Amino acid sequence: MTIRDRMQNGMLYTDKGEGLDEERRKCQDLLYDYNLTRPGETQRRGEILRQLLGGMGGDTWMEPPIHMAYGYRVHIGESFYSNFNLVIVDDIDVYIGDHVMMAPNVLITTTGHPVDPVLRRPGTQFSLPVHIGNDVWIGSNAVILPGITIGDNSVIGAGSVVTHDIPADCVAVGNPCRVMRRITDRDKEYYFRDRRVEQR
Repeated sequence: MTIRDRMQNGMLYTDKGEGLDEERRKCQDLLYDYNLTRPGETQRRGEILRQLLGGMGGDTWMEPPIHMAYGYRVHIGESFYSNFNLVIVDDIDVYIGDHVMMAPNVLITTTGHPVDPVLRRPGTQFSLPVHIGNDVWIGSNAVILPGITIGDNSVIGAGSVVTHDIPADCVAVGNPCRVMRRITDRDKEYYFRDRRVEQR
């Protein structure tokens, strides 16, 4: 069985050989170019992202700096926005839906290491895909761990560590991240605490 097969199947592996080093280096070169673009170089940024990512919908905006392991394993839907310092450890696929927003310093990782030190010593790791649904908002400094699915429309609070799946249509916060409440019709009327949406 190849290293790539082991990666794909959530098995333990070490990420050396089979061209993986070259793929990571290519990603780092593209990220270097992207992160050094000037604010007005929107066309160049788009060109680099199309070379870097596995898929990208229209109206994608990623504030530099961004960091990834491979790049091509990240699949982004329509109308995506990430604020400064998005980190995606994409040793396996990350799927991000439409109309997703991420605040500064979000970390998404598909990869972990065994707890046992003898297993871990040679750099052994495992990777599980991450799925983020449509219309999700992820707050500042949130951490999304391997194998997590976040359902459509949900909000992940700032500073949360998401250690298990989060269902659709809820607000989830904390470390470990837990569902605090469902999203309701009241959220159409009040956008923040007691601040009411202006009637047009």
